[in-house]
Amino acid sequence: MSCSSSSGSEDDDEGIDSYRKGGYHAVRVGDLFNGGRYIAQRKLGWGQFSIVWLAYDTRTSSYVALKIQKSAAQFAQAALHEIEVLSAVADGDPSNEKCVIRLIDHFKHAGPNGQHLCMVLEFLGDSLLRLIKYSRYKGLELNKVREICKYILTGLDYLHRELGIIHTDLKPENILLVSTIDPSKDPIRSGLTPILERPEGSINGGSTSTMTIVEKKLKRRAKRAVANISIRRASMGGIELPKPERCLDGIDMRCKVVDFGNACRANKQFAEEIQTRQYRAPEVILRAGYSFSVDMWSFACTAFELATGDMLFAPKSGQGFCEDEDHLALMMELIGKMPRKIAIGGAQSKDYFDRHGDLKRIRRLKFWSLDRLLVDKYRFSETDAREFAEFLVPLLDFTPEKRPTAQQCLQHPWLSLRNSTRDETKNKSNVEKVDVGMSKLEIKVGK
Repeated sequence: MSCSSSSGSEDDDEGIDSYRKGGYHAVRVGDLFNGGRYIAQRKLGWGQFSIVWLAYDTRTSSYVALKIQKSAAQFAQAALHEIEVLSAVADGDPSNEKCVIRLIDHFKHAGPNGQHLCMVLEFLGDSLLRLIKYSRYKGLELNKVREICKYILTGLDYLHRELGIIHTDLKPENILLVSTIDPSKDPIRSGLTPILERPEGSINGGSTSTMTIVEKKLKRRAKRAVANISIRRASMGGIELPKPERCLDGIDMRCKVVDFGNACRANKQFAEEIQTRQYRAPEVILRAGYSFSVDMWSFACTAFELATGDMLFAPKSGQGFCEDEDHLALMMELIGKMPRKIAIGGAQSKDYFDRHGDLKRIRRLKFWSLDRLLVDKYRFSETDAREFAEFLVPLLDFTPEKRPTAQQCLQHPWLSLRNSTRDETKNKSNVEKVDVGMSKLEIKVGK
């Protein structure tokens, strides 16, 4: 759950069912929090554990993100853990320059559904996932990818080297730009006048009422129906509707690492299964233990996604094999055969590998190096592909201890390159992307 201007699902509301004992707190525009210091302005988003509202801080005359946790005991416990981590982050970064979201305040708020732990965080902009979507999944210019990578690595270096904290869920959704892509959604740049008291006739600010949720869903369905009709008419007339290229110039690429609900101290881990599937390191799949290097694997996956618009690994289950085994197969297709010592060294290794270190159910792989993938599928120039691969490949080492640290990555020559020679027609061509994945594997179900 992030605290951006666009967090939460775009297509669904949280629904009203979770606004009950132990669940969400129903917020209304103009509601006061923490003795009147914070005034609710509008809902920013929601997650499984909490809702986030834009609030006005009357003490500092600034806008903040107010994260209100569900009230049940397990959610309160999770909030206490996150507050502990974020407090350490803030205490070690008094100048707020380490590229990690800043906790401003925390308190308890009593409501009809119970007592809710609340966190006040700095207001940030859109996630990198939203930026990838905004660029129509075509990938960002490499100079912008470099810029973003520096900020992410600065945050990771601070967390790892200075605080001993592993994020455990690094991905584009959990990295926020410091400002919004659309200036009209930023309360400062749009010149928003703060709401200082509850509007007349407002029941709940439009966040949780049944009618509001139903109306929103109906409007979305109507928009989709109109769009589908337009597409069908265009296709029947043989007319293509090209989408205009979106220029990213003028968008502030500064960003911060957010969402520490699953973070842990390196010496105090409490979960074996960490990381979102597509960004999960091999040692986590194999249950072979983990350390800071799992974040570096996720960072490499994120950097690739920024540059291409596609996830590096998108595993699926199939006939005779599971999602985990497909994931391991995709990794080996790109990186090479996993060293036997690594392959058989985890608590779950026997589920996927035989004693020789070969996958049990996916017997033949078609290897494709990262630099060739970048050239053949994504139309990178040979030079850009080679240089980008030289930066990423060490981070994707199957041996966790061999992966570079965030501090070492910050010294890599690729981050200092300028005037990319990347083929400008890469994103404009309609060349069909080459299939990468299980379609490239010959499957033989083991006996």
